[in-house]
Amino acid sequence: MKRAFIFLANGFEEIEALATVDVLRRAGIETIIVSISDSLQVTGAHGVEVTANTVFTDNDYSANDWLIMPGGMPGASNLASYAPLTTLIKNHHAKDGNIAAICASPAVVLSPLGILEGKEATCYPGFENGMNCCKVGFKPVIVDGNVITANGPGNTIAFALAIVANALCEEKAREVAEGMLIYNPQQVYEF
Repeated sequence: MKRAFIFLANGFEEIEALATVDVLRRAGIETIIVSISDSLQVTGAHGVEVTANTVFTDNDYSANDWLIMPGGMPGASNLASYAPLTTLIKNHHAKDGNIAAICASPAVVLSPLGILEGKEATCYPGFENGMNCCKVGFKPVIVDGNVITANGPGNTIAFALAIVANALCEEKAREVAEGMLIYNPQQVYEF
């Protein structure tokens, strides 16, 4: 079974986190919600409190397929300032591991680590200056090798379906989309 870890810090964008978890779990991907604090309770940018499955220090990350970072502010900044997570991301990237980030996180979390160097990526409008080490694209979702980026909350379903298509297959992504009443998944994410 494929495994994904999605990391939450206080101030995360609720839609980006929870919709991604929902879509991945519908596809049969084991998706673990990880709090980077010592508490399972994490509060989103709009005051929604979520109970994570686990805290960062309680996991073995050696057998994982995806590391996923939602955006939101100050959530993305909080992720970027958590050294154990940034070290994990760099090590995962060095092994060509799969990484996905949406909204502010491509610019705030991934770009400073060099993850986007030589890649095409997107981010929330206004954060492009933080992505000076890559080719900034303006599509809602961009897949470049083992890195998937998306620009914001309204494109979270497309972002999550892109992860499903790359983790499993396009057919599974279409199946999940249709089950969610997205009858033309190409309008959401171009397979």
